[in-house]
Amino acid sequence: MQITQKPWQSWSKEEFLHQFGGLYEYSAWITEQAWEHRPFHNLQDMLTIMKNIVTQSSEDTQLTLLRQHPDLGTKIEMSEHSQSEQAGAGLTGLSAEQFEQLAELNRSYTEQYQFPFILAVKGKTTDQILESMRQRTGKPATEEFQTALEQVHTIAGLRLQMWADEQGLSL
Repeated sequence: MQITQKPWQSWSKEEFLHQFGGLYEYSAWITEQAWEHRPFHNLQDMLTIMKNIVTQSSEDTQLTLLRQHPDLGTKIEMSEHSQSEQAGAGLTGLSAEQFEQLAELNRSYTEQYQFPFILAVKGKTTDQILESMRQRTGKPATEEFQTALEQVHTIAGLRLQMWADEQGLSL
């Protein structure tokens, strides 16, 4: 039996949404809109289309997307992707001191920007994450808004890469 290198080309909309609806945190609307742009030459093409959908959305819609992300290191309910990513970065085993630092940085950041601090944490240590939070807090709001959106796209790309690796596919 021949294995297709682009299985998503033959999927139903429901299967497509099931596989890729979680790339952007609690924002399957992006995947739904991307579906309308099929066929995709490859997974990178699909990801670029999703990024363009976000970029062309209103600022209010983008802000809603940012607000879908959980605070780092909190014990609130979050997507399986976020749980795995935060656990991989050591954010589920924080010391009391680290937890307090992270909580204070999260509070300060969210008060300033009105959305949570977003960082693609894969491959980062807790200390690197805390330092990044310190460096980004206090930046101009428009700059930080764009940085947060870039991080959202990076997270979606990492999630898609993980899926592709599991399938033995490339982006």
